[in-house]
Amino acid sequence: MCGILAVLGCIDNSQAKRSQRRLRHRGPDWSGLHCHQNCYLSHQRLAIVDPTSGDQPLYNEDKTVVVTVNGEIYNHKQLREKLKSHQFRTGSDCEVIAHLYEEYGEDFVDMLDGMFSFVLLDTRDKSFIAARDAIGITPLYIGWGLDGALRRWYNPPWYSEKIPSTPYDPKVLREAFEKAFFKPSTGILAVFKRLMTDVPFGVLLSGGLDSSLVAAVAARQLANSEVACQWGSQLHTFCIGLKGSPDLKAAKEVADYIGTRHHEFHFTVQEGIDALEEVIYHIETYDVTTIRASTPMFLMSRKIKSLGVKMVLSGEGSDEIFGGYLYFHKAPNKEDFHEETCRKIKALHLYDCLRANKSTSAWGLEARVPFLDKEFINIAMSIDPEWKMIRPDLGRIEKWILRNAFDDDKKPYLPKHILYRQKEQFSDGVGYSWIDGLKDHANKQVTDAMLINANFIYPENTPTTKEGYYYRTIFEKNM
Repeated sequence: MCGILAVLGCIDNSQAKRSQRRLRHRGPDWSGLHCHQNCYLSHQRLAIVDPTSGDQPLYNEDKTVVVTVNGEIYNHKQLREKLKSHQFRTGSDCEVIAHLYEEYGEDFVDMLDGMFSFVLLDTRDKSFIAARDAIGITPLYIGWGLDGALRRWYNPPWYSEKIPSTPYDPKVLREAFEKAFFKPSTGILAVFKRLMTDVPFGVLLSGGLDSSLVAAVAARQLANSEVACQWGSQLHTFCIGLKGSPDLKAAKEVADYIGTRHHEFHFTVQEGIDALEEVIYHIETYDVTTIRASTPMFLMSRKIKSLGVKMVLSGEGSDEIFGGYLYFHKAPNKEDFHEETCRKIKALHLYDCLRANKSTSAWGLEARVPFLDKEFINIAMSIDPEWKMIRPDLGRIEKWILRNAFDDDKKPYLPKHILYRQKEQFSDGVGYSWIDGLKDHANKQVTDAMLINANFIYPENTPTTKEGYYYRTIFEKNM
């Protein structure tokens, strides 16, 4: 995950460089800055693909089109096949963006398969495009000084009010998820979408359903891939928790079952509390649930990076797609169920995607999320939501259609009790005393009087708990 900054007008070179330095933690491998009149495009690089020649900003042949990109374009090899008349300078997956713009104009964005945010400047008329991936896996913030109109380029059928009606086929769903890791290319070789990397990688494994499926599928595909020959055939998995936590126990069992090289990290409540200021600075939110879950992930990311790993796979997005949260038990009908999953997916960039991106990027680590593959989402969200409904009378718990799709007795992906393990919030799974410890600490920092008068100090989004007040105070101090 890299850091990008584009300032289009009304700034000088020194200001651009100062702003660029604030993003250095996201890309410690290289810095790049392009200046055209009063337009600046900068880039802080975390080298994942083509580490030796993929520095940014990137250009078209005559350097009239400049682009700075955060993310990965998984189908860049297929896209290069469409651009044979163009000359490429690097092996970077992101260079296709400049040439696609020349060939197809702004409509090229829908051709991209990956996680990305970018700013493209056409120096011939000083026009620009700022865009991000469909879900917001990578963040993109825009200040309205001189920007044009916003347009949503991702408009799948399930976005509309019409309730999907495709029958559930477990084989189709399973194969769609496996293709989120692997896709045949136009030739004999294969393009490993989220395994596409030139650096060491692993999987964040909590022992819950979602991360366990990611690890199981990755381990199977890695065993027969070229990537395995380069980095070793054994997949690395990582888990963090308080000693004796549910996640540590479940993750170890999964790792042993699928045969990964497992790394177990411990932290204490006090270590988490000591990290709160840094966590809130990096994730840039005062949302209580996000901070609770981000802190262990932040601490784990630091440990992972110290092992020389730059990229990890993670399980975000499944609960939003399949209605995995326990309150989905209360859905009165399939229409309301579907509408709530749509709402949750559209808000992912504010919560789980934000946490996964920024907690890891704080240490120069990139997180990739197979459940949020564009094609997988479209298939999973086209299924008649009646199949996603929680039906105890039929033996269907939350995310039953996903569990059932990977319930293979002949060649099991996971142990049955892991495959059907009930949902745990990440902040609970790392140890139940974690949240209690945070609340106790906040109670010592915030008095009753401070909370009663919170609306005078914070009239917008007024905190309603001492924990929320405490995080808001840290946020306001750091921003």
